[in-house]
Amino acid sequence: MRVLMNLKDLWETTRSVLPLAIILVFFQVVILKKPIKNVKEFIFGILLCIFGLHFFLKGVLMSLHPLGDSVGGSIIILNNKWLIIAAAFAIGYFGTLVEPALKTLALEVEEITIGAIPHMTLIHSVAIGFGAGMGIGIYKILNSTSYIKIVTFLLLLILILTLFAPEEFVSIATDSASATTGPVNIPINMALAIGLAKVLENVDPLAYGFGIVGLTSIGAVISVLTLGILTKI
Repeated sequence: MRVLMNLKDLWETTRSVLPLAIILVFFQVVILKKPIKNVKEFIFGILLCIFGLHFFLKGVLMSLHPLGDSVGGSIIILNNKWLIIAAAFAIGYFGTLVEPALKTLALEVEEITIGAIPHMTLIHSVAIGFGAGMGIGIYKILNSTSYIKIVTFLLLLILILTLFAPEEFVSIATDSASATTGPVNIPINMALAIGLAKVLENVDPLAYGFGIVGLTSIGAVISVLTLGILTKI
């Protein structure tokens, strides 16, 4: 039975990867009329992508996700809101450092800017913003603060920062926020937030456990815009 379940999960991963590969091959060969340079390497790469993604997601669901839920449900024993927020920041920060999509984006930015924006500088900047957004999200849950009030303030801050940040950093900031919402951060952070919301009295997990992903993305945008402003000084 377990073998069948694993094969079903592998097939689900394959179904996610193959359509994208087929579309790209169609455009390359049929529309653009350009051959695939190394067919064997391409096929091997697709297989690595399917199996790699499958095992990665399986590992996250078997380890990091349940651990995040356990930490979220138990972290309240710290009995100190600021310690809990600091722990949330650390989890968000270190989780962002290993996001593959963010690393890919940062390397592209470094290449396009010819090293003017080092990839590790961008990654750590995004991680700080993501961790801060995580901390704000946990603060919202602990204090039952209105999501609308927090988001309104943060969006106004983004609008102000865009007036002073270099234009290229505005684009990088929005893409960086999207790159953080990958297979590492989302399961852990959602599990942590909902796990915390479930153990708090008078807190609705549906109302306060969700929304943390949006706050972490907003935090990433703010940190990258701030980085852009600092580069001008």
